[in-house]
Amino acid sequence: MTENDPHVPDSAAGRQDPGAQPGAEGQAAWQQTPAQPDQPSSAGDAGQSAPSATGSTAAHGSVAEGSAGTSSAGTASGDASGAYGAPAGQYGAAPTYGAAAPAGGTPNPWSAQGAAAPHAGAPQSGAQQPYGSQYPGGMHTPPAGAPANPYGAPGTSVYGVPAQREKKGSAGKLLASVAAISLVIGGVAGGTVGYLTGGSGSSVSALDAPKPAQQTGNVPAGSVESVAQKLSPSVVELQVSGRTAAGEGSGFVISSDGYILTNNHVVQVAANGGQIQAVFQDGKKAAAKVVGRDPTTDIAVVKVSGVSNLKPVELGRSDDLRVGQQVVAIGSPYELTGTVTSGIVSSLHRPVQAGGDETDQTTVMDAIQTDAAINPGNSGGPLSNMSGQVIGINSAIYSPNSGRGQGSGSEGGNVGIGFAIPIDQARRTAQDIIKTGHATQTFIGAKVTDAPQGGAQLGDITPGSPAEKAGLKSGDVVTKIDDRVIDSANTLVAAIRTRAPNDQTTFTLADGRTVQVTLGGQAVPAN
Repeated sequence: MTENDPHVPDSAAGRQDPGAQPGAEGQAAWQQTPAQPDQPSSAGDAGQSAPSATGSTAAHGSVAEGSAGTSSAGTASGDASGAYGAPAGQYGAAPTYGAAAPAGGTPNPWSAQGAAAPHAGAPQSGAQQPYGSQYPGGMHTPPAGAPANPYGAPGTSVYGVPAQREKKGSAGKLLASVAAISLVIGGVAGGTVGYLTGGSGSSVSALDAPKPAQQTGNVPAGSVESVAQKLSPSVVELQVSGRTAAGEGSGFVISSDGYILTNNHVVQVAANGGQIQAVFQDGKKAAAKVVGRDPTTDIAVVKVSGVSNLKPVELGRSDDLRVGQQVVAIGSPYELTGTVTSGIVSSLHRPVQAGGDETDQTTVMDAIQTDAAINPGNSGGPLSNMSGQVIGINSAIYSPNSGRGQGSGSEGGNVGIGFAIPIDQARRTAQDIIKTGHATQTFIGAKVTDAPQGGAQLGDITPGSPAEKAGLKSGDVVTKIDDRVIDSANTLVAAIRTRAPNDQTTFTLADGRTVQVTLGGQAVPAN
């Protein structure tokens, strides 16, 4: 480009398919071209070009260098706006296509010096040109002594360039500028090729970079990493075998002398003459035996022997959990010992059957729902808050194949719906087992079914039971226990199980009555 007109596009770079419309960049260049006050005005109104001899506006064509936008020869009715002309009166006359070159004009700085004559077969004088005449009088061949114009010759660009005010040395500067651009592009391309091929420069490889410094900072408190470091040494894999079956699950140390808390369904197959082996994080193995278990809450306690210096977990509380609270699960899913996953508390007080058939209410628990990944083998492992305190025992997963909660025997995998036994309930049961050898179950002494209109309907009442003592009758429908809404029979059973024997509760019935009930306790038979 010349220094006199920085907006003139390079003719070679601007060539396009004749059928395409000029782009926005090309239009902007035309609009920004400075006015040429020393050029003559066009024959027509400012900003318009006269129509071509064919009667239609010339959509394309070359502008003769040195032309002030003079209209082409020939007449036709009506005016048409120049395709690339400036608005009337703004930059002088609009450039036209097929305009006549002034007699004796200087050589076109856009054309190559010493251009070859038109090739054989080029249209002769008088033949119709698709883009208009390039020479005076409608001639299609240059007059004697006229410089060759590459823009009117066949095979060259069919798009015009704006009329230029000629100044001395402009052609040389333009060629120098084009050459400089070529060198820059060539230099970039050459450099790129050299970099890729190694011809110049050197490649950089991550394999040659030094290793970063080892992590030496303290683990951030409240992170998953800190929870894993705190709890993992206390989590064990339990390998269980019996006369008819074998399996594996998880558990966690609750005392330095070897008591381990787990699920009943994890150790059930070894309860009567089977074998249990505990595998610790450091690879140590120890034999274990069942101390006691409670199928109604799916809790069991085992004790290992032959090991010392065990690290017990820190127990938290589950009565103040919040939905959305972050949690971490640790266990041995599919025998992958020490697996750590994380998620949130998805819901609270889910009545879930931890084992048995789906009509057996003796296995209903009041579960914590979580989306932390839990799979078969995670059963019995801890669910922890972000302080590393155990707030639940991972016990069941939702299996889409069966539509209900399943223990570790389920073939289903994690779908983001897992259930854990609240630690408040598990703590009480574990204490009973360790102190007495059996668990104590909370009960009211009445059968219960789903009420058609919602709630839990009482059936047969056991004589002398807490239900009878409170004045409850068969057919009563319980809709609330204290502040908790009861919408089904399982919800009522789960709500009772979370409370301890001798707790005072208020039952709200469907007819609006309220009844004070003192919950009872009974020993779960050891088996």
